[in-house]
Amino acid sequence: QVQLVESGGGLVQAGGSLRLSCAASGRTFSNYAMGWFCRAPGKEREFVAAISWNGGSRTACANSVVGRFTISRDNAKNTLYLQMNSLKPEDTAVYYCAAANRPLGGTGSLDYDYWGQGTQVTVSS
Repeated sequence: QVQLVESGGGLVQAGGSLRLSCAASGRTFSNYAMGWFCRAPGKEREFVAAISWNGGSRTACANSVVGRFTISRDNAKNTLYLQMNSLKPEDTAVYYCAAANRPLGGTGSLDYDYWGQGTQVTVSS
């Protein structure tokens, strides 16, 4: 069992930045691929970014965030990050981190085994 707790969300103006963190506990963090997803009001949960267990072999981002968001991890701190720059009002959503019990994650919700409770990001225009 892996417990995930997101933090770092909040209200920011368009063009601003936020860094989300996801603290993991319970199992060996470095055994898991990790991902970020978001759910905007009235929409389905969507893939944002994914990173392999060691952060080196694969990093994927949704087209809408390429060049603006960066996923990273610190296995020594059992923490996943999402650096969000040049934020837009359409980025407003609840952001969730997720853990996959395999070295490489995917872009679908079903690829992941554990989920955090989410952190709200609101971008004002």
